[in-house]
Amino acid sequence: MQVKETFSSKETFQLGELLGKQAQSGEIYTLIGDLGTGKTVLTQGIAKGLGIEEPISSPTFTIVQIYEQGRIPFYHFDVYRIGDIEEMEEIGYEDYFYGQGLVMIEWANLIKEILPKHYKEIRIEKNLEKGFDYRRIIINEVGISV
Repeated sequence: MQVKETFSSKETFQLGELLGKQAQSGEIYTLIGDLGTGKTVLTQGIAKGLGIEEPISSPTFTIVQIYEQGRIPFYHFDVYRIGDIEEMEEIGYEDYFYGQGLVMIEWANLIKEILPKHYKEIRIEKNLEKGFDYRRIIINEVGISV
């Protein structure tokens, strides 16, 4: 488990960029945090680290955004509005989850029952006592024995 602290959206973006540069084909990152914690900023940094130049926004109403011009494909899911797992099946989530790109799933705790055994969980937390822009980012390898 790694714990990172950022004190601005720029630092959160830069951490994402570093994660994107280190990302490997076939990996799944889950992203958990309350509204307004910086999930989209971190995701934008990851995309930049993958070499994606087009604008990245949260796919809240489309469930998945696909970006293919980086060094590996990037599949950005936002499952906040998912009613049930059948909606994930309808969009063919397995093709993405078990494909050759990097999968980022915002609000992944809502679909925990269909997540693969191995993924990287990224949790973003605020602490207003440390400042409005402070974020504690916990990165944990799930299902991987060390």
